[in-house]
Amino acid sequence: MIKKIINQIEGGKSRKLSSLLLILFLSLNLTPSSAQCKLVNSAIKEGEEIKYDLFFHWGLVWKKAGDATYTTTAVTQDGKPAYKMELLASTNNSADVFFKMRDTLVSVIDHDMVPLYYKKAAEEGKRYTIDEASYSYENNKVKVDQQRTHKDGSITKLSTQQDECVYDMISILAKARSLDFKKYKKGDRINFPMATGRRIDNISMEFRGTENIKTENRTTFRCNVFGLVSKTKKNKEKDLITFYITDDHNHLPIRIDFNLNFGSAQVILSSLKGQRYPLESIVKK
Repeated sequence: MIKKIINQIEGGKSRKLSSLLLILFLSLNLTPSSAQCKLVNSAIKEGEEIKYDLFFHWGLVWKKAGDATYTTTAVTQDGKPAYKMELLASTNNSADVFFKMRDTLVSVIDHDMVPLYYKKAAEEGKRYTIDEASYSYENNKVKVDQQRTHKDGSITKLSTQQDECVYDMISILAKARSLDFKKYKKGDRINFPMATGRRIDNISMEFRGTENIKTENRTTFRCNVFGLVSKTKKNKEKDLITFYITDDHNHLPIRIDFNLNFGSAQVILSSLKGQRYPLESIVKK
């Protein structure tokens, strides 16, 4: 196809022009994958700290079951400055009787919002696993090296290459925080591969509009809502996570809903500090 186009150009124009067009065409398709994944960081700032109350859905009601913390710190990864985003969630003694959870989710991204590393250490009930994913970029590909460490110490590894940007449960939140919400209509979707530490899943991130969310500190925020949606084995859609992100320049995750194996969980803001901009999304204090 390219040769045909070049021949047509050469039939009526100079060989020099056709060569320039060919070079331009090739340069557009040889852009490194890391460059394709770059986003302008308009919201994230080191020093952010959000504390949440953790709730489980027991029967027909939501019960407080523990707490969680989301932090952003400055680190160095592979010799360059990066952000480390960490979500820690822990059940309290009362909830431990029914379902013990000690989860640590970590994602490292560079200052261009490109994913570099992901880790999830999860103690949930009687299950304990550590999932990891390392990202590298060359030859117009994203290479993802994943591994799961099981409770007995055994390790399962998987290495794959992708033609498009790959995210994880936390770096996709960073991507959502970097979007211009005004460009999206309710129901719009972004499709992407997601590394879980043991496989690559095809996920959709759906914009679900704007909603007012009342937090545990009695403050109501205007939030943009994003849902992560996957396909089941029966080709039905399933909600994985819903992010409620402040509708201001900070794009802070005020509430996060999770669908877990045993049911539903939710973390909702109790306090925050270190945000980059004024909290203009506050509707009511």
